[in-house]
Amino acid sequence: MAYTTFAAIAVGSNDVFMKIYQISASKGIKQIDYVSQYLAIGRDTYRYGKISNDIVDELSQILARFKKKMKEYQVTTYQAYASSAIREAENREFILDQVSLKTGIDIHVLSNSERHYLMYKGIASHNADFDNVIQKNTAIIDMGAGSIQISMFDKQALATTQNLKIGSMRLQGLLERQQERLSGYKDMIAEYISNEIDTFNNYFMKDKSIKNIIAVGDEIDAMRRMVPELHITDSIDSGQMSIIYDKIVKKSAEEINAEYEIPLEIADTLLPAAEIYKVFLARSKAELIWTPGIDICDSIAANYADESGKVLLKHDFKQDIISMAKNLSKRYHSNRVHISNVLNIGLEIFDTMKDIHGLNDRNRLYLQIAIILHDCGKYITMNAGGRESYNIIMASEIIGLSHRERELVACIVKYNTVYLPAYTELEGVLNKDEYILITKLTAILRVANAMDRSHKQKIGKITVERKNKKLILNTDTLADISLERTLFGNKADFFEDVYGIRPIIKQRRNL
Repeated sequence: MAYTTFAAIAVGSNDVFMKIYQISASKGIKQIDYVSQYLAIGRDTYRYGKISNDIVDELSQILARFKKKMKEYQVTTYQAYASSAIREAENREFILDQVSLKTGIDIHVLSNSERHYLMYKGIASHNADFDNVIQKNTAIIDMGAGSIQISMFDKQALATTQNLKIGSMRLQGLLERQQERLSGYKDMIAEYISNEIDTFNNYFMKDKSIKNIIAVGDEIDAMRRMVPELHITDSIDSGQMSIIYDKIVKKSAEEINAEYEIPLEIADTLLPAAEIYKVFLARSKAELIWTPGIDICDSIAANYADESGKVLLKHDFKQDIISMAKNLSKRYHSNRVHISNVLNIGLEIFDTMKDIHGLNDRNRLYLQIAIILHDCGKYITMNAGGRESYNIIMASEIIGLSHRERELVACIVKYNTVYLPAYTELEGVLNKDEYILITKLTAILRVANAMDRSHKQKIGKITVERKNKKLILNTDTLADISLERTLFGNKADFFEDVYGIRPIIKQRRNL
């Protein structure tokens, strides 16, 4: 039986761990080994803003041991990721360089949206019924040491996602002076968390009733271990959470560590974590918290299996990205009908020119997102919509896009209306490949948008064909498209400069 031996390495806030898997189409994803080492990277980052040299040396030693383990299993492929503990460190670039030179292992730092996108894939791969679970209003709470991500699904579509800086270790560091007075510490955490979650509810949940909560993270797994008498398998109800909360409040981290064999670094963060779940349960009125028991390594493996085509996951993750963009567009009152029309035209042009532009399906997704969001900045100001759209996109999270991909989309939107400088003026901000990609997709967006410049959908369905050096945009309409024709010229000039092909509108007045 053919399978791939794959290693997933996660550099977290509290520990560094690696899981080794066998991945095949017939057997799916099978874990065959697991190693971990405690390393409090997050304590340095969240308290001091940078990571000490001693921690870097320890990290390098741990990864060197992991590399030997990979050789034992004849691992053919590995991926190593780090999240907020390294991402937020002032000296992150130096750390990554030192570790790479010492161990030969290259660590990719996940943006917040990338990390949570991977977690969704891990959850979906773990539960074949995932799409049914998220059919009704569902909140996924992904708790990390630095923050929690709350993502809302409705009718299998990702409606919104927000990152709250109330991770268990961050709260502990923020309020640690009160820990000697346990009651004061508990009350302060409760007040702080309640305010953050109430703000989230007011802006994003409003009148929505949450039916399901899916929770992932070290803390929720540790909480299950504290109540063996409740025989919890894959879900926790509000009554069980109250019992867990009472146990955590009454015991010190040292007592939890000794009694339940929960690592001290996790036990130390259980109080703020339990408070978060308790408050969210109360505010959402959900009956259960589902706990799939997956971690970031499982998610890395699921993502690798999915993207390599070795295991096919049922859930349409690309649709989540599009859904997020549509909800962001709706929030800024973009013209839905206009966007739909421009989207149809833009994608038809893209698909007709595949052998000319040389772009791939991921680039097509960038164009989709750019078209969906190209008008959102007009909510801020009509006079600088492109620039404000850029700012809105860069200030928003679009789960499934990395920070760099989001920046590329934002540039496409910006240069739809703003003059695009020559590459020499942007060198250092964009590399040459990125500049060419932005230019190609901007040219398509400009032409597609010009064909509905009046926002009256005079030009509906079109067919696109290439003839020699011309791109013929055929449309059947009886409407007066004089405005579109007049404003089309400059967009066509730019398109021709980019592709060497002249777009032309051909109107067929069929009765």
